[in-house]
Amino acid sequence: MYNLNYYNEIKTKLIENENYAKIKEYSKENHKVKTYFEIGKLLHEAGKHYGENIIKKYSLQLQEEVGKKYNERTLYGMRKFYKVFSNPKLNPLGSKLSWTHYRTLLSIKDITKIKYYIEQCIVLNLTKRELQDKIKNKEYERLDEQTKEKLLTQEEKKAQDFIKNPILIKSKNKLTSITEKDLQNIILEDIPSFLKELGNNFSFIENEYKIKIGNRYNYIDLLLYNIEYNCYVVIELKVTELKKEYIGQIEVYMNYIDNNLKKITQDKTIGIIICKKDNHFIMEYCSDKRILSREYLLA
Repeated sequence: MYNLNYYNEIKTKLIENENYAKIKEYSKENHKVKTYFEIGKLLHEAGKHYGENIIKKYSLQLQEEVGKKYNERTLYGMRKFYKVFSNPKLNPLGSKLSWTHYRTLLSIKDITKIKYYIEQCIVLNLTKRELQDKIKNKEYERLDEQTKEKLLTQEEKKAQDFIKNPILIKSKNKLTSITEKDLQNIILEDIPSFLKELGNNFSFIENEYKIKIGNRYNYIDLLLYNIEYNCYVVIELKVTELKKEYIGQIEVYMNYIDNNLKKITQDKTIGIIICKKDNHFIMEYCSDKRILSREYLLA
């Protein structure tokens, strides 16, 4: 018979956690995270004393005495949680993520990458599903190397640091050839994802925004608004390489928005041209240096 010291402490903590969840709903996730971290430490120490098989024995007994959800897989998850997050660069007890967030992060081996996604969860208040999407889309891998270095230190980070490159434009269909209208429709299929890829604080206003210049009607491909920069953003989509007339065209559109939509308290309109280059789409022109040139991939 194995020593019951570790088992009894684990069982007590789990029962306390079950009771706490019923009484204090508002803070049960924090308590759960703290409890599972402490249990992970106990399981780690028990394994060193009694061997790997001890987790299986504990799980069988816990399922009988506490609840079916405390199976072998769950206990291994708690132990892994402790082993990963006991790293001094990470502090699970100091952040406000849920257990499901941490369980999602356990699939990542790189500590700096985990740290990045924790920051994103806190700043953007991500759900588990949104976190999973960011990991699936390899958002961290698309950061530049300087930003990754800043994550390793305490160096101050700016919003521009977290611009992804390349930016993904998600498509439900595989297209061998593409028109400007196709590209616009692909973006509109999932406009929230496109805005998130651009960065924080972009809002969608309208596509094919109708304006009248002289006696002719023109249509702006995408009209956005950036809350941080307090200005409108005009985006033109091209499936050829950048041409001089494209710049002239977007400057006309920017002037129109400034003269007809912009309020005196707002900043000047930003213009962006996304062009096709080889098999990728590139932000070939941007009127504002705060928005960096980036590459776009159909995904």
